[in-house]
Amino acid sequence: MFQVRIHGRGGQGVVTAAELLSVAAFTAGRHAQAFPSFGSERTGAPIVAFCRIDTRPIRLREPVLQPDVLIVQDSTLIQRVAVFDGLPPHGYVLLNTRRPWEQLGIEELTPDRVVLVPATQLAIVHLGRPLPNAALLGGFAALSRGLVPLDAVITAIRDRFQGAVGDGNAAAAAAAYTLVRETVQEPLHA
Repeated sequence: MFQVRIHGRGGQGVVTAAELLSVAAFTAGRHAQAFPSFGSERTGAPIVAFCRIDTRPIRLREPVLQPDVLIVQDSTLIQRVAVFDGLPPHGYVLLNTRRPWEQLGIEELTPDRVVLVPATQLAIVHLGRPLPNAALLGGFAALSRGLVPLDAVITAIRDRFQGAVGDGNAAAAAAAYTLVRETVQEPLHA
């Protein structure tokens, strides 16, 4: 079973990202579940959502404490919230940032396990809005190499968003997929 934890802020679509990932996994023939965990439900408050993906039905219903992948939508959270808690040595972090590794201040992690994706900038280019979800899910598809393929992510995006919004999100996902595919030397193994 693969477990994903998504960190972001209220208003960033953290729950939507988890739901889209679970739909993409289901589209790819996997079993999946997605659910959020809320503290305060106000815009800007830290929010966590979870997604589990497996080849068998998933009966577990508790929060993801040891994620295989952390997706961090807002890089400012890494200094304010314990987002890396429970990340096992084999785990990856998919981090939305344009900053270089040296400026992140996350010495507790090794650079080969942190994938930096300028997801917000990709969204602005392809969608015209700073919504990093689709780009991060495209990055996850590249990192997972088969667990959730890019075409399943794009199908989930287009099912949720129609017209220009769907097209822009799909383009952002594809751009992030290409970027991560070119930079990650050792992807997750599905």
